[in-house]
Amino acid sequence: MQTKPTLFGYGLTTKAIAKKLGGGCTFFDDNATEVYTDDDNNTIKPSSLFDPEASTLEVTTPSLKPSHPLIQKAKHLLSEYDYFEKEMPFSIWISGTNGKTTTTQMLTHLLSKRGALAGGNIGIPLADLDVDAPIWVLESSSYALHHTKVASPDIYLLLPITPDHLDWHGTAEAYAADKLRPLLTMNEGELALVPKGLKLPKTNAYVVEYDSSEFIAKYFNLDVSKLRYKAAFLQDALIALVVTKVLFDETDYDLMNHFTLDAHRQEEVHDAKGRLWVNDSKATNIDASIQAIKTYEDRHIHLILGGDDKGVDLEPLFALIKPLNLTLYTIGANNNKLLQLAALYQVECFEAKELMPAMMEIDKRLDKESVALLSPAAASFDQFKSYKHRGDTFMDLVKKI
Repeated sequence: MQTKPTLFGYGLTTKAIAKKLGGGCTFFDDNATEVYTDDDNNTIKPSSLFDPEASTLEVTTPSLKPSHPLIQKAKHLLSEYDYFEKEMPFSIWISGTNGKTTTTQMLTHLLSKRGALAGGNIGIPLADLDVDAPIWVLESSSYALHHTKVASPDIYLLLPITPDHLDWHGTAEAYAADKLRPLLTMNEGELALVPKGLKLPKTNAYVVEYDSSEFIAKYFNLDVSKLRYKAAFLQDALIALVVTKVLFDETDYDLMNHFTLDAHRQEEVHDAKGRLWVNDSKATNIDASIQAIKTYEDRHIHLILGGDDKGVDLEPLFALIKPLNLTLYTIGANNNKLLQLAALYQVECFEAKELMPAMMEIDKRLDKESVALLSPAAASFDQFKSYKHRGDTFMDLVKKI
């Protein structure tokens, strides 16, 4: 590991690196208006003061865009992954538009008895991981992958992707290319499991392209009937089991079934009348909501939708729900947009504007054969502090019904 790099961005990733080095590092940060020193003797300077001629090594926080002046000026830029490349143990990288956190947690759950540690975008910087651990399971964002040019996974798991973060990557093609970037540095015989239909770069990896849970189960001889999961979570579980099957010829369905999903991800709760309510507040884009809707499409769905959708095209979501037995309840900043689409696609709709009126209306109609699903397909900041706040509010209201 190199020492005392110049650090771009005063954030979780770079502060962890500075702490590992005992402090005394130099940061350049957009939020700094003047030079100051923190409690660990690090110097934080405004980004505008960076002199590339005075730096021999730079490590960036993942979120800085390729167009950022610091990235443009840097002559010796490394990602967090590149910086720890020489110390990184056997590593499994997991990426995708949705589900990468769940798959990372599921796989770490399966490998915990073998000493595996989870890190990366899951909230634990690589600097805080034990380099003596036998396995790192790294949730890998498209930002981190874009900046990574040297480090390489031993196994790469790419979940399905849909265009996302286009304000950062520029185009859907560039986003997909960054998701596939690990293939460029992988070695012969190393497994890469990727969705079918992507434009793959030239790679030495052993690439398996999949298009469904059924394909994964058949290809790797896994028994879907032994798993309790459905839809997207089933695919996440199968992908996690692929790793233990390939590495250790081990398929522990019972251990997989004992994994507990995170709160706010298709979190099921029954009210006092025994009716099912589902908190999927973490579904902040349409792909996540589509996955949740598919999970319950065999029931009548009372769907709460809406928030800050950041201008994305919601028509694919409405094309999915049009033929379903579904009633829509609109909330949030895009309420009017949702009403227009509901009329266009002839979807039964109730204008609620806020979460509580939506749930009060659902309470009048919900029975034990149907499901109430909060899966907003939008960010929460228009009406809530976070998706967690939105989900907690939903769960509190269910208890009062």
